[in-house]
Amino acid sequence: MLLQVKSVSKAYGKPGMAAYQEVLSNLSLGVDEGDSVAITGPSGSGKTTLLNLIGTLDKPDRGTILYRDKDITGLSDKKLNTFRNSEIGFIFQQHHLLPQCTLIENVLLPTLPGRTDKEAVSRAERLIERVGLSEHMHKKPRLLSGGECQRTAVVRALINNPGMVLADEPTGALDHDNAMALYDLLSEVNREEKVTLIVVTHSLELAARLNRVYRLMNGKLELINLQ
Repeated sequence: MLLQVKSVSKAYGKPGMAAYQEVLSNLSLGVDEGDSVAITGPSGSGKTTLLNLIGTLDKPDRGTILYRDKDITGLSDKKLNTFRNSEIGFIFQQHHLLPQCTLIENVLLPTLPGRTDKEAVSRAERLIERVGLSEHMHKKPRLLSGGECQRTAVVRALINNPGMVLADEPTGALDHDNAMALYDLLSEVNREEKVTLIVVTHSLELAARLNRVYRLMNGKLELINLQ
């Protein structure tokens, strides 16, 4: 199994205080290599918190998270940075492209700590062509549409051949047609690149395109059937 979230809990604030809130409570999740998983639920239910814990951007209060059978919750900051850069691709609701960089320069940013220019550029060019953006390769984000910027963000997430891509409301800033096109792209990437995909989304229509769908409520995950 690629990812195992075991009895994880996460709270904000101090116990006994009015602002104290347990967001995740003894939550467990297993994800196989090459799987695709959607996590749905109301705003404030902890979806982004869970994604941040899986992506090692935050640490659980209790429980463990295993990646390829290795506990990643206790890694040092230096090892966490290396792990994130090599094993995880992130896609957010906002594309977070650097405005001063061209499309291909934005894609290449995650490769800076250790890939040769020739290797990285070759993969970037192939991926950019694959998502239909070759003619925009040297344009800056202000000259691209919202859908084109999000496709660029997908390519950036894939550039280091990650084992897992985490997407947090990746279509939230897109219209319906662009949202469906982006999910088609993510599904294609999941199938053809064999990359594991975990997506947080409010849209049940889009969630239904993935292999499994969970609802996060009251700190726990429930597997649901959208068929």
